Amino acid sequence: MQEFNKHEIFWHSRRGMLELDLLLVPFAREVFESLSHPDQMLYSELLEEEDQDLFTWLMQRTPPNDPRFESIIRLILAHNSR
Repeated sequence: MQEFNKHEIFWHSRRGMLELDLLLVPFAREVFESLSHPDQMLYSELLEEEDQDLFTWLMQRTPPNDPRFESIIRLILAHNSR
């Protein structure tokens, strides 16, 4: 089973686009460790996507190209709405 370095996940969550940073950094800090391993893997895969795609998906302008990302995007948005 792949182990994740929390510091790497945090730094990969920092995108340099304020809108993304406000969603992804708190999620990485506060939620990532409590995710199931499959969800951790999914989040890690999501971070490999382009900023422009992440922005449109997280702003709910378009659905993600990979439907697997929908569940992790919902988690990120739910965490932000707290």
